[in-house]
Amino acid sequence: MILCRVLGNVVSTIKHPHLNTLAIFSVQPLEADGSDSGESFLAVDHAQSGPGDVVLVLREGNGIRQILADPKSPVRCLIVGVVDQVSVAPNA
Repeated sequence: MILCRVLGNVVSTIKHPHLNTLAIFSVQPLEADGSDSGESFLAVDHAQSGPGDVVLVLREGNGIRQILADPKSPVRCLIVGVVDQVSVAPNA
């Protein structure tokens, strides 16, 4: 799982049938300190998140298929939780 910030909604006139009832967001990977890390990508929402939220994104197909209870799901990136706070322990 990786930490990300939801950038915004993705609107589509046609979706894969497995995605018809799911929201798709553009997300930005983050470092633990909140700074951007890498390029943004698309993720399906499973945590009722929204733009500006810091979220956990699962990027592993088998785990996603188990969460969605759909062995044929084409989803590769799934938002699985909204993060309230991140605490980083100082280096000892």
